[in-house]
Amino acid sequence: MRLEYFQMIDRIVALDVAGRTARSICTVPKTSTIFEGHFPSHPLMPGALLLECMAQTIGWLLIAMSGLNAMPFMAGVKDAKFRTAVFPGDELEIEGSVYHEGSGYAVGDAKGRRAGKVVCEARIMYTIVPFPSPEFRTALFEWAERIDVPVKELVR
Repeated sequence: MRLEYFQMIDRIVALDVAGRTARSICTVPKTSTIFEGHFPSHPLMPGALLLECMAQTIGWLLIAMSGLNAMPFMAGVKDAKFRTAVFPGDELEIEGSVYHEGSGYAVGDAKGRRAGKVVCEARIMYTIVPFPSPEFRTALFEWAERIDVPVKELVR
C-alpha cells in the first residue's frame, strides 16, 4: 500500500468477473507521513483511506468487467461504517461485489476484514466513463499487472 499515492491495493487475490466479486489484500504500512497527523503518538488508518481501499477493490472489479475498456470513478457512498480502529502494520482483506452495472453507472458493496473480523463496510456508487487518454489506460494496465490483475486474460 502506498498511501501517499492512493495506491491502496497490494494485490488482487481473487477476481470472478462472471460472479461479480473480487478480494484484495491491503497491508497498512508501518510508517507513513499520514500517521504524523492521524494521530501524533497514536497512529490510526484514516476512515477515508479505508473507504478508498474498498472503492478501489470494487473499482478493479468494474474495470475487469469492462474488459479493461472503461474507468469507474467513485460518485457516492452510502451506509459506510467503520467498526474498529485499524493500525499501521495491519493486513486487511477487502471483499467487493457489484450488484448493479449499466447505463453508465454501477453500485457495489464492500467489507474489510482484519483477522476475519469486519472493520469497515460500505455501499459505493460509481460513474463509468471511457479512459481519458491512451496514456492513462497504459499506466493503469501497468498498475494492474503490479497488483496481480490478469490483464492479458481480460482485455477485449
